Amino acid sequence: MPSQNDESGTPWGSSPQSPPDLGQILAQAAERLRGSIPGGGSGGGSGGKLGGLFTIAFFLLIALSLWSAYYTVPSDSVAVVQRFGMYLKEVPPGLHFKLPLGVDSATIVPVKRQLKQEFGFATKGARDPSQSTRDGGLETQMVTGDLNAALVEWVVQYRISDPVKFLFEVREPGETLRYVSESVMREVVGDRTVDEVITIGRQEIEIEALVKMQELSTKYVMGISIDQVQLKNINPPRPVQESFNEVNQAQQSKEKLINEARREYNKVIPLAEGEKDQRIREADGYRLKRINEAEGDVARFNALFSEYRKAPEVTRRRIYIETMQDVLPQIDSKVLVDDAMPGMLPLLNLNGQVGAGK
Repeated sequence: MPSQNDESGTPWGSSPQSPPDLGQILAQAAERLRGSIPGGGSGGGSGGKLGGLFTIAFFLLIALSLWSAYYTVPSDSVAVVQRFGMYLKEVPPGLHFKLPLGVDSATIVPVKRQLKQEFGFATKGARDPSQSTRDGGLETQMVTGDLNAALVEWVVQYRISDPVKFLFEVREPGETLRYVSESVMREVVGDRTVDEVITIGRQEIEIEALVKMQELSTKYVMGISIDQVQLKNINPPRPVQESFNEVNQAQQSKEKLINEARREYNKVIPLAEGEKDQRIREADGYRLKRINEAEGDVARFNALFSEYRKAPEVTRRRIYIETMQDVLPQIDSKVLVDDAMPGMLPLLNLNGQVGAGK
């Protein structure tokens, strides 16, 4: 007998209907699936077990499809979508959906991130399998142009410029880039002496290697842009490293002595140059002084000579008087003798004789 709640109806005179139960719907769907397979209609036996397994597999397949239908692309990457292995499209960062169960596959390519490859050493925690060396340092052993050996370590920094070419044009582009980098570095190092490689030629090697690596990457259609090539440690082989260090120390001592000699040279030579210039200027001044004095004397003599020619007697007497004015004050004893003077009194110089007796 229905309860009181069942008898109370709606304003339209009918009882309210409850919403469908999701569990009941799934149970009915599973029952239909069990009924659609052979032997699935019976409630017991092996047919029931098989129907239950099929139901579980069906729901697992649905869950797997939903889980594989969406994917997220990071902000520094793009995704290359393939359908049955064929390139379909390139999608930007964000949340995207694709056909599940392996129909569509999405490959994440970090196009905005700077990647690097290390030669001769390895950074701990690197995720890229092609980043670090794996041949035990054999790739660093090189022969220079003067037939000397050197251990060269370097780093190549690059970006993925075209993800489609990076994935489909070259098989294993990371390994290919390692081979290209090693080949170019051996070529560049082989064109220089060991002294240039270790000391003064590092920057030229980096620039030339960068240009040649980019040319080969473009030629092989790798979809890679080389940003920088940086040399790290460059050392001679270990058996001769001590001797090479001694040679370097001798060269450094030589450079030190040369620098000290240049410092002393720069200290003494300018001082000598200054003294030389000073003496040259003094000589020039003395020369100009003598020349001016001689020219003044000549001008004075010419002026005097011109006056002498006008009045010789007057000029002769004036010159005589001026000369006597200059000479007589310097003479202590003066004796004047004049034959025309009568009654001249002789002078006995007692002071002079006393002074001579002393």
